[in-house]
Amino acid sequence: MQNLLLGLDDFWLPPGVTWKDMEQLSSSDRPQPLDLLISLPLALAFIALRYLFERFCAPPMGRCLGVRNRIQVTAAPSPKLESYYTQRSRRPSQSEVISLMSQCGKTQRQIEMWFRLRRNQDRPCRTKKFGEAAWRFFFYISAFMAGLTCLIDRPWFWDLRECWRQYPIQVKLYFSLAHYWYYMLELGFYGSLLLRISVDIKRKDFKEQVVHHLATIFLLSFSYCANYVRIGTLVVLLHDSSDILLESAKMFNYGTGWRKTCDALFIVFAAIFLVTRLVIFPSKIIHTTLVLSMEVFEPFFGYYFFNVLLMVLQALHVFWAGLILRMIYKFLKGKLEKDERSDEESELEEEGDDKEGEENMDQDDFCWERSKDSLNSKLSMLTNSCVLNNLTNHRASVADRMRKAQ
Repeated sequence: MQNLLLGLDDFWLPPGVTWKDMEQLSSSDRPQPLDLLISLPLALAFIALRYLFERFCAPPMGRCLGVRNRIQVTAAPSPKLESYYTQRSRRPSQSEVISLMSQCGKTQRQIEMWFRLRRNQDRPCRTKKFGEAAWRFFFYISAFMAGLTCLIDRPWFWDLRECWRQYPIQVKLYFSLAHYWYYMLELGFYGSLLLRISVDIKRKDFKEQVVHHLATIFLLSFSYCANYVRIGTLVVLLHDSSDILLESAKMFNYGTGWRKTCDALFIVFAAIFLVTRLVIFPSKIIHTTLVLSMEVFEPFFGYYFFNVLLMVLQALHVFWAGLILRMIYKFLKGKLEKDERSDEESELEEEGDDKEGEENMDQDDFCWERSKDSLNSKLSMLTNSCVLNNLTNHRASVADRMRKAQ
């Protein structure tokens, strides 16, 4: 492995720098690729810690905020419809519904209602959503405070040119044990998100989330091995700053009676996200890696690879900014009901956005029947009343004519 790396000096290192130059630093003064292996047990530890947190810490927090699951109506057992739902499609077409009508002996409305209720059963409950948001919130706020503490006194935090001074041979004065653990914990956390993404709540941006997690892991791993630690720490800190507000807004959104708090947090989050991801990130971070780094070395493969990963993140920022602007538009129109990204499944539900419509289809039918009966009763009463009035008026007019005749 070492011989392979020694033959790729120009591939991973700036022109004129070799691995022998890197060996001038002691092993404790420079990042080692084998250090990344600790991120694997850290990812598993995060998964276990998350399980404990969501089981013992999130429920009492949710009760304090008034998080309650909606009552759902369970679809009636139907082996044929269940088999079709699990093996073929959750959304049968009109022709497929007609075919199922002949197979199950049900009406079209009954089959459509069954599939709606069945889809609702697979939707994650609010307590599960709250637990996931609360876990991310506590990690992001802890990581942000820890990162800010270990970076605020570093020269590259205030002067971005310091990220490249004497690169790649940068002594331990700038790469401390705190930075090492900051990097490894962030890498382990995103590794745990990637491992659990198949069982977590699926959202409309599921594919974008997978790309984001992969790009982040590659970015952290490569930047650590190539000693891009200074700029890498700034990238991570910048992303954590707005994620804190996003998760806190979702926590209050799942609660009861916290609408104003949720709206205020959303406004602050939207402002910070748009400023940090669409202004600071491209104008400071990407400009630093693309332009300022060229004051120290000439372009090489690692330079292009690192910047491509940053561009991928920036493309995802633009995508999410579009969702946020859409939410702002709804908010200004007074129609903000849910997080465009977090509260929706990856597959759009045609009537699923109604607050409780699909969960109460049976009750709606019953209420409609009662309404019809009530309406018929009222019409009958009105008709009877009109008949009685007419009869009374007729009798009164007859009595008047008899008196006049007398």
